[in-house]
Amino acid sequence: MGKTLLSRVDPVTQGERTAAEIPIQENTLYVCPSPLYGYGLEILLRRLPESSALLCVEADPHLFAISYKALAGLPAQATSPAAVALIEACRPEEVCVFARTTWGQRRFRAVQEVRLGGGWQLFPQLYESFAAALRRELAVEWGNAMTMIRLGRLYAANLIRNVASFSDAKTVAALDFGSSPVLVLGAGHSLDATLDELFRRFSSSGANCATRERRPFRIICVDTCLPALRERGIEPDLAVILESQHWNLNDFTGLRGWNIDAAIDLSALPASTRVLGGERFFFATQWTKLALFSRLAQAGIVGEMLPPLGSVALNAGELALRVTRGMVLTAGIDFSYTVDSYHARGTPGHRQRARTQSRVKTLFSAAAAFREGTFPALSKNGRTVRSDPGMRTYCSLFQQQFGGQARLADIDGSGLPLGVKTVSPAEGFAILSGNAAVPQASGGTQRMLPAAAGDGSPCEREKIAAFARRELHALDTLKQALTGEIPLEPADLGGLLLELDYLWAHFPEYAGTGGGREPAADVSFLKRVRTEIDPFTNYWNMALESCTSHQPPLTP
Repeated sequence: MGKTLLSRVDPVTQGERTAAEIPIQENTLYVCPSPLYGYGLEILLRRLPESSALLCVEADPHLFAISYKALAGLPAQATSPAAVALIEACRPEEVCVFARTTWGQRRFRAVQEVRLGGGWQLFPQLYESFAAALRRELAVEWGNAMTMIRLGRLYAANLIRNVASFSDAKTVAALDFGSSPVLVLGAGHSLDATLDELFRRFSSSGANCATRERRPFRIICVDTCLPALRERGIEPDLAVILESQHWNLNDFTGLRGWNIDAAIDLSALPASTRVLGGERFFFATQWTKLALFSRLAQAGIVGEMLPPLGSVALNAGELALRVTRGMVLTAGIDFSYTVDSYHARGTPGHRQRARTQSRVKTLFSAAAAFREGTFPALSKNGRTVRSDPGMRTYCSLFQQQFGGQARLADIDGSGLPLGVKTVSPAEGFAILSGNAAVPQASGGTQRMLPAAAGDGSPCEREKIAAFARRELHALDTLKQALTGEIPLEPADLGGLLLELDYLWAHFPEYAGTGGGREPAADVSFLKRVRTEIDPFTNYWNMALESCTSHQPPLTP
């Protein structure tokens, strides 16, 4: 190939000198592309602290054999699995999965690329993408951990309070839109143009996209869209509710009793689930690995979980693909904004900016549009928009989850590319009208969501009440053991802690680790667990009272 992979002078000395000069840090994953004969690896490994490790990556199968032999020849004390690993890979995803499997989550705080030879020159861009992907993966892991630390307790509390309402609702398994095309709406700034165009086209064809009974397609929207649709007189077929915090109630201002069905995550804020007047369909996303989810499934209360996608827009897309065999179009899922528009007209954010507008304060805010961390990005239609790392992460998750899905397309607009086919408004109109061919789903079958369905019967309520009683008994046993009222063997105490892992899964040392870790038995840990028991006991007592009195649980 005309490239020299080793130094013509003294490759051994050069590799060793480079390894000796590399700055060493704690909690860092060092990535060595194409180590070849391993010159300098032993020196580098001996310098690494126990909290750091070395990942050697080779993209060429012939060179991989050389690298494998070189690492096998290093001293055993320098090549423990905790210190160094070698992988042959051609895709960044493979490297990320390998690193996560080898060292687990939240092991490292930084990723540093080291080049001890010239092998990286064969595939420079590929090797750079490996390191970049690992950095993104690390950012997501720590971001998830921070979210879990801050909101993990709230997620579990909301789940318990929503379970109490489960007997009077259904699961999303009861939803079936047949072969109807579905329009999934986000609340992004491009939604205005899409709705205006759809109104114009459907009105001219004699149909009415505002009325559910008359339009030839279904609409699934995120909850933030609801005020904007109500303002335009559009009735969605289904609203998706995911947010667990109280600020989400702004999305439901003025909507009490509106006869709109809702798909609700079990971790959503219970107050927001009781505003709309339509039917409720619960679904569950496993935000972290908890034994509670397994017990709920075994009891027939909750069925299969949706993947933890993190964004209400992604959940809306996932649900749409599950409830219809037809085509799914998205609009307003932008993951971006413009300097004068963040959300569609009528959404809570837009209304707030309009209310605060004055002679000295306009809708345009340079401080918000160009705040630290934001950056310009190219939209689907070639225009420059603004975005930030959080939005970019969600966009990447959308691309990973739905990229290549034949039944999913995105209507052209000013949002970021979503990794699926982009269609013009005219093509979207044809699909929603039923005048376009529908591609077959991947694998030829539709992905449905099997799950239990509540019917409001006494039997259903008693099943949930019995579950609540078992949880209360387990919590009371743990409380008495921790306060010394009853003796409990260490093994039994450990088993009870694992069973009631929602008490401590949000602790900083466990949050975002994906489960599977044994809880600590030190006094500090046990004292913190003890403080969590009483609040969760109150949640289960409210759930039990709700099941026996047929009233929704009150917010404590």
